[in-house]
Amino acid sequence: MEGSADRAVALMRELRTAGQLQHAWTMQSWQQGTTALHPAAILLLSDLRQHGESRPSELAKRKMVDISVISRQVTQLAAAGLIERRPAPEDGRASLIRLSEAGEALLGQWRERHLGFVERALEGWTDEEIERLTARLNLMNEGMRGALAAGATR
Repeated sequence: MEGSADRAVALMRELRTAGQLQHAWTMQSWQQGTTALHPAAILLLSDLRQHGESRPSELAKRKMVDISVISRQVTQLAAAGLIERRPAPEDGRASLIRLSEAGEALLGQWRERHLGFVERALEGWTDEEIERLTARLNLMNEGMRGALAAGATR
């Protein structure tokens, strides 16, 4: 059991380091002035591209943040013309948010820079190695989501 615990700790340490390195690249890109938007706003645009038109409450749930955080980001993104809002058909008080053409273009530029970073980082990896790691991480994340939902912080 001890070896298993050590392996789990080593895995989590490496994942934390990977997240920190990803964050460092993101902050470096932002500080170099490639976009005036805060990186969290870029992540919200990316979420909208992945999931399509969404309510702010859905965005908050997926991003695991308070709705007030999403509201501030939506206001910033709408003012910059990067998203479009419309009333939800079933409830006019709620709104639906989607990427605008300008948001798509900005996200495309950000994606190209990010892909360049990842390609440099994984230089020498085969497609099969990348696919295998991706599949395993996906399974791990699903397991962690399930453990979190079950209250497995004990």
